Parts: sequence; C-alpha cells; structure tokens
Amino acid sequence: MLNPSYRFETGAATHSGCVRDHNEDRFLAAPEQGIWLVADGMGGHFGGDVAAQILVDETATVHRAATAPDLHARFQDRVARANDLIRAHSDRNDGATIGTTLAALLIHDRNFAVSWCGDSRVYLLREGKLHQISRDHTEVQELLDTGAITAEQAAHWPRRNVITRAIGVHEEAHVDDRFGELQDRDIFLLCSDGLTGHVEDGEIAVLLRGQSAQRACDSLLNLTLERGANDNVTLLVVRCNFKTLVTGDDSPTGKAG
Repeated sequence: MLNPSYRFETGAATHSGCVRDHNEDRFLAAPEQGIWLVADGMGGHFGGDVAAQILVDETATVHRAATAPDLHARFQDRVARANDLIRAHSDRNDGATIGTTLAALLIHDRNFAVSWCGDSRVYLLREGKLHQISRDHTEVQELLDTGAITAEQAAHWPRRNVITRAIGVHEEAHVDDRFGELQDRDIFLLCSDGLTGHVEDGEIAVLLRGQSAQRACDSLLNLTLERGANDNVTLLVVRCNFKTLVTGDDSPTGKAG
C-alpha cells in the first residue's frame, strides 16, 4: 500500500521454542497492503499449522484498498473464508478441533484497525507508554472481568491458557476490532502467547524503546528463549514514522523483517 503520510519499519521473528517439536505459528508482514498478522495454530498433528497457514494465505490475497473501511471489509471477508476452509480441513480429519488465533494490524493512510480472536495480542507503544489494545478471549480473562479471581490468582490459574474463541472452531468467525488514528513514532507489537507467557509488559516496553524494529524482535525472542519458551513464539514489531514528503516521490514504504 502506498501510504502518503507514514513510512513503516517492520521486524519479525518466530521460533518453535524450547519444548515444542514444531512451530504452529505463522505470520504475515505486508506493509504494501497495509496488513500485519500473527496466527497461533491449535490442533497438533491434526493441523494447527495448517489452520494458521490458511489464515495467512487468505489474508495475503487482500490487495490495495481505496479506503480504510474498504481494507477492513476485505480483510473480514478473507477471515470468514479462512474460517470455512479450516472447518473443511477439520471435517477431513474426523472433526478434530483445529483452529488458529488472530492478531492483526491494518493501516490505511493515517487510520489503523486492530482485529483479534483468541489470546494472541496487539500492543501499542505511544509516547513511551505501552497499551494492550486487544483483550484476550480466554477463560481466565472472563473470570477476571467478573471479579471471580484476582490478577494474582490469574497468573497461576490452571486453565489460564484455555481460549474461548479461535478462527475455524465455530461456524462463524467472531473477531473483535478497535480503530484509531496513527501518531508519529507509534510502535505496534503483535505476538502469540508464547511471548507474553514469559515476558512482562514492562519488559516489553523497555525493549521496544530506542531499538530498530528487527532488533526489538530479536531481543524479545532471545529473552523468551532464555526463560524456557515452553510454547511457540512469534512476534512482529511495526514502527510508524511520519514521512517528509518529497515532490514526485511515490515509492512504496515499509520493509518486511
């Protein structure tokens, strides 16, 4: 996507971790289309990696949009299509529970949208402060919301990794969205729970500040691996910088990590 206002620097990292024998995470970094996405597959040998790859492949077919609502509508259509394809794959595997989380960032001109399903997250570092934009679709988050447990209890809750939504699990994909307007030097982080299971928000904020997008990704991944990485871990960092326009310069902006 040609963005007249902002240039984007993207970093990416993915790893199977220290315990799992294969990586079911997938990601898409397509700044020219205005789409960044992390998908954490679930389904083991039945095809969690297949589910995540289907989601990535379908959303990658979104081409340049005319407006921010157009981009969001096209993206929603591809997610719905991926949901159907994943369910068909499940049917071919005796109805095994197969699905994937979704954490996505869409940008058109100065407008952004964040879409998510499951417990993969999207953060925004703005003016030095870290904000979690997404809200986990998990059993433990529901218990926290109702006041049934405390934050301290949630950290050690035995079913804290049980998600309540995933693409491909239900007949229709249920995705939440938040919308906003970019500011100069905004930094977005998209990640699977393999990162947030080991790294605290305060540490994330520190490692996002003052580093290139790729170096921030590498630092966060290395810290997760040092702490045992008991799950696959995937992350994308997107740095947004206001562009000084030069007459006649219509070259694409952004770099995939």
